[in-house]
Amino acid sequence: MNICLYGSGSREIDNVYTDEAYDLGCLMAQKGHTLVFGGGDTGMMGACAKGVHDSNGKSIGIAPEWISDFEPLCKDCSEFIYVDSMDERKRNFISHSDAFIISPGGIGTLDEFFEIITLKKLKKIDNEIIVFNIEHFYDKMLEMIDEMGEKGFLYKQDEVFKVATSIDEIFEYLEGN
Repeated sequence: MNICLYGSGSREIDNVYTDEAYDLGCLMAQKGHTLVFGGGDTGMMGACAKGVHDSNGKSIGIAPEWISDFEPLCKDCSEFIYVDSMDERKRNFISHSDAFIISPGGIGTLDEFFEIITLKKLKKIDNEIIVFNIEHFYDKMLEMIDEMGEKGFLYKQDEVFKVATSIDEIFEYLEGN
């Protein structure tokens, strides 16, 4: 299965988050899954990719070449797809992925997350979407989404995504256990 990881590329992230991302990458590789990600060599993306590569797994990095002006790109990817824009990058994430994991991140991660849950809500994709809520990082966002539903701003509150607080829980969702 190709699993897309959305997450920050920041170098300032506490190890509690990047250690989990590394372990996630190790288990992805051990289970024979391929990581699809934004190609960054730092932060959540870089830690997960390092776990994949240290466990002899495969990865597909997707990014515009100019992104290297902001963060270093991972040189160990099995495949790297260069695109012209962030929009093209997101389209490639969708076309190359069977499932999505949203790990802690910033504005870019939220942009990617809200786009894929919107597409799932509109039945344009049917992929599994899992929010990896490490150390309750996304609690306030999840509360806001719940409140939006309670106040009628979201209709047909189907389960569009799942929330996991552990790596084991992620794979329970992905493997249907």
